[in-house]
Amino acid sequence: MSAGTEPDGSSRSDEEWERFLRESVAGAADAPKEPSARAREVAKRLRAEPGHGPEGWRSYTPARPKRRTGWYAAGLLASLVLLVVALAPGRIVGLFAGADAPPLAAETARPTQAPPVEVTQRPTRSEPFRGSPAARWASGAAGINVPTARAVGWMSAAEVERALARSRDFLVTSGLDRGVLRGERPEKAIALINPHQKDVQHLLHTAFRTPSAKNDPLLLFSRFQPSRTHLVGDVIKTRGRLTYQEGKRGALQVTADVTFVYPVTRADESGYDEIMRTIVRRELVLSWDDPDKVITEPGTFSIVSYKYDMTNGGCGAPTGYLTPPFGKDRQTDQAGPESDPYDRSAPVAGGDSSGDECRRATRS
Repeated sequence: MSAGTEPDGSSRSDEEWERFLRESVAGAADAPKEPSARAREVAKRLRAEPGHGPEGWRSYTPARPKRRTGWYAAGLLASLVLLVVALAPGRIVGLFAGADAPPLAAETARPTQAPPVEVTQRPTRSEPFRGSPAARWASGAAGINVPTARAVGWMSAAEVERALARSRDFLVTSGLDRGVLRGERPEKAIALINPHQKDVQHLLHTAFRTPSAKNDPLLLFSRFQPSRTHLVGDVIKTRGRLTYQEGKRGALQVTADVTFVYPVTRADESGYDEIMRTIVRRELVLSWDDPDKVITEPGTFSIVSYKYDMTNGGCGAPTGYLTPPFGKDRQTDQAGPESDPYDRSAPVAGGDSSGDECRRATRS
């Protein structure tokens, strides 16, 4: 077929001209200096149509094709992002899991799966929760969700509300109180326990003096030995909730399921940059008994059961303290079955004193 003629006498085939048009749309810069005869004929016909001005083909700018190319590139990028999110949603979430990430909504029911895996980032003194799901958790008591109160058993709605508040107070004074975390005796927490409950009182009387697997303060309280371990910063991350129902003899039975994340380092600062997280998940069942049916004291509860899981809290003979493994100790401390300490989709495994069994954390 006929072809356009170049100033040097050469000609371009229609296939070449078609290729040129395609490359022009894509932003190519090697356009011929003169159009082919067919292009001039098309331009002439377009000028003759209504609504077209007298300008020639040289007045045409590539703005429209560039705009179209830009939309194409943006669409391609969006498609790639959606593909990455579909294939690896955890890594995308992890990119925004830092200090500026929005906090998670309160936990109102047991989650159906573990939090997504975060992008690996080492904790620092200024960001001790970096690279951890806990970065988006609430701090302190704010991470323990308390449900709306209603009348249950022998208690009115107002009495249930007070009992729930005191149940959370026990979690705060046993797992968040700075003095208790430094090894002090948890007097405020103990004051909330029914003094007539003999088995628990026996545990409390012996655990702090001669800790053992059966009578260990860690069964109910979080404590670090200040000569060995220091907390990093003033924030402890928590996530969990209280639930309640009617228990035996019309009692209000409150179940607490809360995970505490403690950022710690060596007390002697010999490993100044070695920061780790000790993670403790506690599941307690508390009974607010009817004083007409059970011997108790006003404002106190009986402990029905207690279970806990511990990660980076130490293995071996009980000492009454959480003993995070630093340095070479971390290699020998990682024993037992694998466990994800941030996975709250299943109940705490085992029975009372379940924290005695060391577990190998899949992340911390």
